[in-house]
This record gives sequence, C-alpha cells and structure tokens, in this order.
Amino acid sequence: MSKTTKFFTYSRALAAPTDYAKRMRHLKYSIFGEVRRDTSEKSREVVAMFSRNPYDQRREIVEYYPAHEETSKLMKLLRDYGLYRDEHEDFKEEMARLRALRGKVRFRRRYDKS
Repeated sequence: MSKTTKFFTYSRALAAPTDYAKRMRHLKYSIFGEVRRDTSEKSREVVAMFSRNPYDQRREIVEYYPAHEETSKLMKLLRDYGLYRDEHEDFKEEMARLRALRGKVRFRRRYDKS
C-alpha cells in the first residue's frame, strides 16, 4: 500500500462519524490548541482573542509612539552644546533672570520623605 493510499484511508477514517474518529479529532484539536468541540462563532472569537499576545507584549502597540523621553534628553543635550534653540526654555530662563534682577527669586521647597 502506498503512502498516498494510507493517508487517504486515514483521512477518510477521521471524516467518518464513528466514535474512533470523534476521539481522534478531539485529540488532534487538543494537541494543536484548537477548540475541541463544536462551538458557536462568538465562542470562537473569544478563543481567538485569548490566544493572541497581550497588548503590552505586542510590538506594534508598545512601539507605536516615538521615544519621547530619549528625544527630550537628546534635545536638552544639544541645547547645552548650543546646537539647538529651544525658545520656550530660553523664555523661561529670561523670565527667571529678570525676576532675580527685581529681587523676587522663587525658592522651591524640597519635600524629603525620609
């Protein structure tokens, strides 16, 4: 008996409505992680939803937005070197300088939780 004939016989045996075929289908579905019994479409959607990776492990979700923290650190470093002009930071520094000239220096309290 050739291999194709054996495969055809095996697949035909699994398609039959016998008790053996039901058990073999159940075993096949449990091995390959599929739904074992006939279920509704809604239940299959739930199974598909739980079989996907969680959102915090999916690359397309986690890396959707650019790296803001690294970008802001880089811009601050470039500003310190004089290669980037941050007009808002320049304005804040100028306002703090003018405030200091008027004698109205703002002291910020540090709250130590020790």
